[in-house]
Formats: sequence, C-alpha cells, structure tokens
Amino acid sequence: MITILSIESSCDDTSAAVIRDGLLLSNVTASQSVHEEFGGVVPELASRAHQQNIVPVVDAALRRAGVDKRELSAIAFTRGPGLLGSLLVGTSFAKGLALSLNIPLIEVNHLQGHVMAHFVHPADSMIAANPKLQGIEFRHPAFPFLCLLVSGGNSQIVLVESHTPYTVHHTPSMTILGQTIDDAAGEAFDKCAKVLGLPYPGGPWVDKLAQIGDPTRYPLAKPNIPGYDYSFSGLKTSFLYSLRDQMKAEGVETIDELAAKVPNLREDYCATLQTTVIDILMRKLKRAANDLGIRQVALAGGVSANSGLRAAMIDYAKRYHWQAFIPPFSFTTDNAAMIAQAAYYKFLDADFCPIDAVPYAKTTI
Repeated sequence: MITILSIESSCDDTSAAVIRDGLLLSNVTASQSVHEEFGGVVPELASRAHQQNIVPVVDAALRRAGVDKRELSAIAFTRGPGLLGSLLVGTSFAKGLALSLNIPLIEVNHLQGHVMAHFVHPADSMIAANPKLQGIEFRHPAFPFLCLLVSGGNSQIVLVESHTPYTVHHTPSMTILGQTIDDAAGEAFDKCAKVLGLPYPGGPWVDKLAQIGDPTRYPLAKPNIPGYDYSFSGLKTSFLYSLRDQMKAEGVETIDELAAKVPNLREDYCATLQTTVIDILMRKLKRAANDLGIRQVALAGGVSANSGLRAAMIDYAKRYHWQAFIPPFSFTTDNAAMIAQAAYYKFLDADFCPIDAVPYAKTTI
C-alpha cells in the first residue's frame, strides 16, 4: 500500500493532500487574504503565512484522510517554480518530516502538477464528505494529449506522452510546444483588472463582469507571434492606451471618474479583454492540435477556472471533434492533490530526491 503526503506552497496557498494507491483521500488548502490590500502577493508576507498555516493544514489533511503519519510511504513537495520564500517553507517542512519518519522524499514540478490534475481521482469517502465533488464524472485523457496550461505566471501548450510499453516508467513525459515569451494570460487579467480599479485577485472579477459586458465595444490589438508561442505584453499595452485615450477624450483623470461618465465601462472592457485573451489562447491550441493530429485536449492551471475559457474549450471540442478535459474547480488553482498525483507516479518509478534538494524560483516543465 502506497500512501503519500504532499505539500504545495509555491505562492500564497498552503495545501496538503494524502493519496493512497492512486486514490485521493484528502485535500486541504488555506488561502491568504492579507495580500488583497496590496493588490498582489507580497512574498515576505506569503512566506510568513505559510509558516503559520503549514502545521494545521498538514494535520487536517492527515485527519480527514484517516491516516497516521507512521503509515506514510513518502513525503512529496513542490520544489518549484514559485516564490522562493514560500517554497522554502514547504520544502523545509517536507524534509524534516521525511527525516523524522525515515521515508523517501519526492520533489514535484509545480507545472507538471497542474497537468497531472487531470488524473486525480478522489476516493469514495472523500466524495461523500465533499458536496462540491459529488456528481462529477472524473474522466482522464488518453495519451498522447495536448494540455493548455494557463495560470498567473505561465501560458503553455504541452504535449503529454505516456511511457512506452518497453519501459518500466509510469511518469508521463511532457514537452512544451509553445509558451509565452513575456507575460502570461493570468497576469494580463490581473494587471488589467488593477488598471480598472478592481480588487485583487483580478481574474475572477474580469470573468464576472465579462459575462454582462459587450466584447466588441473596445477592440484590442492581438499579437502576431510565430509558431505556438504566446505574447500578452502588447495586449496589456493596447488595453492601457485605450483607457488612457478615453480618459483624455472625456476630460477625466481617474478610472472612477471615467466609469461615472461612461455606462458599463468596466463590464465592456472586461468582456473585450477576456474574449481577446481566450481567442489568442484557443487559436494556437487549435493549430497545434491540427498539426499533430491530436484530438485529446485538456485545460489546466488557475485560469482554467475562467468560465469563458471553459466554454470556449467545450465549443472548440464540438466544432473540431476533440475530446476535451476540464478539471473540476477544486483542482484548478494551486492545490496539493495535483502534487500528490504526480508524486504517486514518481514513487512507482522510485524517483526520489536527495535531502539536500533546494527549491527553484523559475523553470519550465
């Protein structure tokens, strides 16, 4: 019996999960509201909050799973990428617990964890205890498949291939076909939302207001990037210049003054921004699917919670005969369940890491 405790602390969510023989037994996350007044995550505050949260979160994950720490087979942790101070808290805790129990340590790439969220399957006991998981059909993509990984720091198209039948490896191989050359889609949402005077995090607010706005009112520039790569810096600039020019035309100096004079200003800008970002993302994904002849297509990352992007994935699947896979909301944002799933396959491969492994702030899959 393989029982793994996993820890995720890459940004501002402290999360712990327990997986046993490939079935998720618990997934507990503590979020941090301290960053809201600053309009973004403050790294030092995030790491301090992780120090406060990690012991109660791990304790809750073990209790909900009905697992004693002496039953654990390994400890998994997010090694990177992420905020270095936050990662240090999770890494140090994982090392200490693994040493005290004399069990292996497993490091997981955060981005690979997002992709592996598609293979998370909660145990019946966890589903029964969590109404949000009830009624969900847990479908898993077949290999090979394409994954559109979209988060606050990353926008990537990933080719995910299974191990071959001639090897003993269980961990799927992942190859980045395209990625952002500057800003990520989630970052574009958050920063444009901040310009509009919306609260942090801005992504959910953009999604909410976009549903009642006119996506054609304020056309924005779209990048022309070759291949499968993305770029969103020009889109942000176009968004900013459009607002600036309108403020100048209306003779106002603040976004609140402009919103008071122009009906549905924020709603229409959010609708235009969201529609433009989604169109950029999906067109590249469609090109990759066509070029490679792949019809198994998945969505992952924090921005996969966006209602417009989820709807676009379903629409493209119908039009181009894809089999689309969209994770439940519980596994879209940073969570330890996805880290546990990735760690389970690495355990099967005896892919353990040394005790002196250090976290890293930046990397790719």
